[in-house]
Amino acid sequence: MATLLIVHHTPSPNCQAMFEAVLSGATAPEIEDVRVVRRAALSATASDVLEADGYLLGTPANLGYMSGALKHFFDQIYYPCLDETRGRPFGCYVHGGNDVTGALRGIESITTGLGWRRTADPVTVTGEPAKAGIEACWELGATVAAGLMS
Repeated sequence: MATLLIVHHTPSPNCQAMFEAVLSGATAPEIEDVRVVRRAALSATASDVLEADGYLLGTPANLGYMSGALKHFFDQIYYPCLDETRGRPFGCYVHGGNDVTGALRGIESITTGLGWRRTADPVTVTGEPAKAGIEACWELGATVAAGLMS
């Protein structure tokens, strides 16, 4: 059975709504043989990353960058996971008040360094998530999880 690791920093109701939609998509009844593991960014470990077959990353955009919690996650796992996770699939979602460009650029830079392979377009939402943003998060979760099905 494949494992999908969702690493998220969810400090607000908007981020929570996006996280719940991603989780709902990843655990939809049509997704078979994929175990979904959820970890807050500050508690996710290199062991979690090494044991997973794919990743979903969620963060708010803070001061023009990903959250410090997600950056801390990457700092902790980068070298221990660098060689062994190369080529693994990932997707991401970002919430911002008005701009998410810097957060996406940071995630792309680090995941490129890790050699991870983006398998779905990032979902970005500014302001309160509308129905389309929530649906896009559900699709993101389902798409990345479905890609891990055998």
